Amino acid sequence: MNSTLHTANKYFTKRLVRLTSLALPEARGLALERWRLGREEFWKYRYCDHVFASYAKSGRTWVRAMLSRYFQLTYSGIPENMLFGFDNYHRINPAVPKIFFTHDNYLRAYTGNLDSKRDFYDKSTALLVRRPQDVAVSQFFQWKHRMRPHKKALNNYPEHGAELSMYDFLMHPHQGLPNIIEFMNLWARELPRIRESLLLRYEDLRSNPQPELGRLVSFLGMTPDPTAIAAAVDFASVENLRKKEETNYFLRSGSRLKAADPDNPDSYKVRRAKVGGYRDYFDDTQLAAIDALVAERLDPALGYSAGNVTRSA
Repeated sequence: MNSTLHTANKYFTKRLVRLTSLALPEARGLALERWRLGREEFWKYRYCDHVFASYAKSGRTWVRAMLSRYFQLTYSGIPENMLFGFDNYHRINPAVPKIFFTHDNYLRAYTGNLDSKRDFYDKSTALLVRRPQDVAVSQFFQWKHRMRPHKKALNNYPEHGAELSMYDFLMHPHQGLPNIIEFMNLWARELPRIRESLLLRYEDLRSNPQPELGRLVSFLGMTPDPTAIAAAVDFASVENLRKKEETNYFLRSGSRLKAADPDNPDSYKVRRAKVGGYRDYFDDTQLAAIDALVAERLDPALGYSAGNVTRSA
């Protein structure tokens, strides 16, 4: 199916599912909506050259901004204020690969592969991970300041308007640390079964952005250009992306890189990007409980043992 037909089909299916959901119990309506979104992801999955998977709030938008700038500098015709998406650059310049960015929360609702990563075994797949405690804190601010009520219900977050402390959010069984750890552990177990895979850690990208971006560029089948990589890293600095977000700089990016409330720094997509920043929000007793939960449950193969934030050789 070509892109034009897919867009028309996507619109029709969305309208049909929305209308059907009105006549269904809420739980069944939400399940149907997740199926629809999974069906849309499946189309990208079928036609992509590479997959980029991550849990939400693991730094994907930052990596996407770096890749955007790198492609702009190495391929002709791409506007600087267009954020890289699945195939938008490829349609301008066919040399740019098609990359399916996914949090893997809808695709499996469509394929039914809930307990494995079978969908990705034969796909070239890069996985971005981040220390679960930092992910959970970033998720809290996303839930509190940026997430629409419907999406909260769709993804089983605490309900809209719930009076929940940050600590209680982190310990929430559905979208707190337990869920993040379960997601990461499944990927850790399944990654060796994926034919072509690359594990990227947010902390390594922060401490050594140029070589880590170079690893990703190589994985995508390109020879890294050191000058373009350095420029891409500079472009995607926290300070510069915050400025871009304040002015809604990126063309047709929707709410992806736009502050929900320009007067509230916690409502920005690019907030602090601090490694280990979760420690600033809790007392010693809470930190002990949080870290103990991660130490007890998280697969050590991901490299997040206590005090370790560097990538293994």
